[in-house]
Amino acid sequence: MDEFNVRFRPQDITVRIPRGTDLLSAAIKGGIVLAAACGGEGLCGKCRVIVSNGTVKTDMTRLISAVDRDRGVVLACQTMVEGDLEVEIPWESLGHHETVSHVAEDFTKGIALKREGIFPFSPLVRKVYLELPVPSGDDNVSDLERIEREAREKKGLDIKRSRLSNVKHIGSLIREADYKITVLAGYRDDSLEVVSVEPGGDSGANYGFAFDIGTTTVVGQLVDLNSKAILGTRIAFNKQASYGADVITRIIYASNPAGLEELSMAVLDNINDMIRDMCQAYDIGVSDVNAATLAGNMTMMHLLLKVDPSNIRKAPYIPATTVFETIGAAEADIEINPKGLAAFFPGVTTYVGGDIVSGVLACGLSEDADISLLIDIGTNGEIVLGNRDWMIGSAASAGPAFEGSGLSCGMKAVKGAIQRASIDEMLDVTIGTIAEEKPKGICGSAYIDLLCQMLKRGIIGKDGRINRNLKNWRVRKGEANYEFVIVPKDMSATGRDIVIQDDDIENLKRSKGAIYSAIIALLNKVEKKVSDLKRIYIAGGFGNYLNIENSIFIGLLPDAERSVYEFIGNSSLAGARMGLLSHEAFLKAHDISKNITYIDLSSEPNYMDEYIASLFFPHTDIGRFPSVRL
Repeated sequence: MDEFNVRFRPQDITVRIPRGTDLLSAAIKGGIVLAAACGGEGLCGKCRVIVSNGTVKTDMTRLISAVDRDRGVVLACQTMVEGDLEVEIPWESLGHHETVSHVAEDFTKGIALKREGIFPFSPLVRKVYLELPVPSGDDNVSDLERIEREAREKKGLDIKRSRLSNVKHIGSLIREADYKITVLAGYRDDSLEVVSVEPGGDSGANYGFAFDIGTTTVVGQLVDLNSKAILGTRIAFNKQASYGADVITRIIYASNPAGLEELSMAVLDNINDMIRDMCQAYDIGVSDVNAATLAGNMTMMHLLLKVDPSNIRKAPYIPATTVFETIGAAEADIEINPKGLAAFFPGVTTYVGGDIVSGVLACGLSEDADISLLIDIGTNGEIVLGNRDWMIGSAASAGPAFEGSGLSCGMKAVKGAIQRASIDEMLDVTIGTIAEEKPKGICGSAYIDLLCQMLKRGIIGKDGRINRNLKNWRVRKGEANYEFVIVPKDMSATGRDIVIQDDDIENLKRSKGAIYSAIIALLNKVEKKVSDLKRIYIAGGFGNYLNIENSIFIGLLPDAERSVYEFIGNSSLAGARMGLLSHEAFLKAHDISKNITYIDLSSEPNYMDEYIASLFFPHTDIGRFPSVRL
């Protein structure tokens, strides 16, 4: 088979690939991450590149304008190599996987931090120094039993077992150490074991990582397991995004062993990059990192651990397991102390995973007498309703629109993304961007602002269609449909107009309708009303920037008393950290997972009626939103 060289600029990377290979695959081979929200199906239009020299075979698509086609713009996923090529990659086509430092409270604030003290301090792994009595005729118990007895009597640790690898060498080790040893003891689910034994008195340094493995982002925190101090936090966009923005496209990609391996390695790169980065930043030896707790949705956990996820997307939607046992970190290819432990938060079912269980643990919903609601607005919208007596949960098929995916000018919340927007009576637009950089696109929080403002100014009606009768230069007919110009091309960083189109509004309307109707369906299930909710917890990184008033105005959130709303940041990460610092908290998470009843909305009577009724702004029944005045 013929092979050709493909040179990517400005990276100056050249790969050699067979004829007929698509440019998206060629870029991945070269280590270049292109935006590909649809997983290479040619639907999102994000992987735009410019073929500056060479021959290709490409499909025509409405996602590329005639003007752009004339200058060589193609979709990488739909363009096949037919000869040696030079390819230019615009900034906006790159997948944004940079790692960014953040203050820990940005991700775990409010009640999530306050609750950590309610569980006893019993970290997943701890170090203890022991001086063992020398064996004698009167004290002739085995070496392992001697260690267990001293740990129990002197340190209050009820060790139940040890790994065979420790037992093989324990006899010679403790004698050569003159019976002075340091034991690394860790909880493997419901029992404490000897993880490793070292001679002499160790320095006592003991660290762990807590991770939230999200579909869009991966967040990690480095924690001192002696002092409970949070040393650092990192966030990165999940490298699996190169294979699709949502879980379904990734499950399809993982349908063969090679694809599953690639997806696992992608997210492991995120995890291990963070571990190396923070260990270096805080001058910590990787050998002193002895534990990791991880929370994520069910698909993310399957992909991370290379468990076939294919049945998650096939009726009746059954995962291989909802509970992953604690294992040695090395078994999961997590690059900490090879003898360290990795513990995973349990899920409930396919679409209510360990990240939501972790969030319930963090906010305390499962212990309150009052009825509360937890909403995690991310790539998927997961919801739990209940109190200490009962809990029900479900997932809204919201899709990743509120994270900028699948929208004409949508982007993730990175530098240059428009994150705030307002429109005055003259239809002039004022924006705020992340890091105050020149605007490159629009992220989810700004889309909510824009929908609210466009409703108020009559730019769109309750059905979401742009008003064709407005006489303003910002309203125009685009190649595909009508659009409203947010930023003209001479003021954008991309050199193209930043717009919101009819199709964008339709996607956002469906996403907001899915979340709102899921909330109402759960309330209807238990014959409760919005007014019965004493607390509505808003979780997730996106929730940090959510404007409650605007979200209610467009019908994304119920029109409840504003005082009941509480932002709790990344509750999945907060719960994962709580489980890292307290074995009792981790066991509580297992109890929570068993006590949430999953509600399949598709089988609920009248749910589809609720959903259809929500496909207006704010709703077909304006009486549900008494504070909204259109």
